Amino acid sequence: MPISLKHLSVSTVSAGFLSALVGTASSFTIVVQGLTSMGASPGQATSGLMAASLAMGLCAILLSLRSGLPVSIAWSTPGAAFLASLAAPQGGFATAVGAFVVTALLIILAGLWKPLGRAVAAIPTSLASAMLAGVLLPLCLAPFHAIAQYPFLGLPIFAVWLIVGRFNRLFAVPAAVATAAILIAMQFGDQLEGASLAWSGLELTRPQFSLPAITGIALPLFIITMASQNITGIAVLANFGFHPAPGPLFSWTGLFSLAAAPFGSHGVNLAAITAAICAGEESHADPARRYWAAVIAGAIYIVFGLGAGYAVAFMGIAPPVLIAAVAGLALLGAMTSSLMGAMARPEDRQAALITFLITASGLTFFGIGGAFWGLLAGGAILLLERWKT
Repeated sequence: MPISLKHLSVSTVSAGFLSALVGTASSFTIVVQGLTSMGASPGQATSGLMAASLAMGLCAILLSLRSGLPVSIAWSTPGAAFLASLAAPQGGFATAVGAFVVTALLIILAGLWKPLGRAVAAIPTSLASAMLAGVLLPLCLAPFHAIAQYPFLGLPIFAVWLIVGRFNRLFAVPAAVATAAILIAMQFGDQLEGASLAWSGLELTRPQFSLPAITGIALPLFIITMASQNITGIAVLANFGFHPAPGPLFSWTGLFSLAAAPFGSHGVNLAAITAAICAGEESHADPARRYWAAVIAGAIYIVFGLGAGYAVAFMGIAPPVLIAAVAGLALLGAMTSSLMGAMARPEDRQAALITFLITASGLTFFGIGGAFWGLLAGGAILLLERWKT
């Protein structure tokens, strides 16, 4: 289909703006938390947030203009939540970056080599959902920890999220983020005088590779990204009548992830929630014109990425539990969906429960975290149950 500026309209611009607003305001705190947990310095976390923003913006613009479809791209929010649940790997952030590189290569391979893509799709939904729920649990408890420690800050944030969500769920988290920003500025704003708010550039980190990081970080991150983002993103597009070939889209997101990984980005992928904004009727009555919404969203992601240093500096003055609280509110919807998916099939519930508990426990063996062991244990129990029957 020919690309034309005539296809641009007020509705596509507003849909793209809304998509980018929801995509960034709802989850950038989670991305920074995940990178910080991996041992990133403030400069490296800024670089990672910037690289991820630029990658998903450029990828969305390229794929949407190339295909004429509203291909929305996002960073992996569940993946960032997974990183936030871990301790920094031995070898520090450079080892985490090595794991990000491996994850990107696996996503590229999943797009090029169909058996790998089918293998990921064949992972039982109950186990994948249970693993994700276990990853999300600690962050989803953070709002209530914040209320206990800072009741005069935590309660208003939670109340705004609850009230706004009653009328419009899309704006609930952005409203909570805005409330948190105002309260943090009022309480801790004097500390901004000593914070660096200068524009920060990309910071290169030389990747280091280790087997525990590949097994404990890269593989679960790959599974989470594919199962909860890429495959879901294809399903969302199909729901609105768009049917692109999945393989090339996976490979393109993997290539952009690979390019951004040395700068600290944990990866980009097909969007799910924001994809529905760009691909829906609110974007434009004519489906052939909706690609501009994803293009506009991509442009706004790039602008946000260029200002990533300001976001990280502002987060740096706030008590970590308040930042975690906002992140946790953003993940409650994903937590609900994951728990429902984990327990949907009665015959899989025991295996899913074990997967959830082991993942949430935070146990580590041989330097490999609970997500890997939870999925492994759940898979073994599921195989045993099916063998018995």
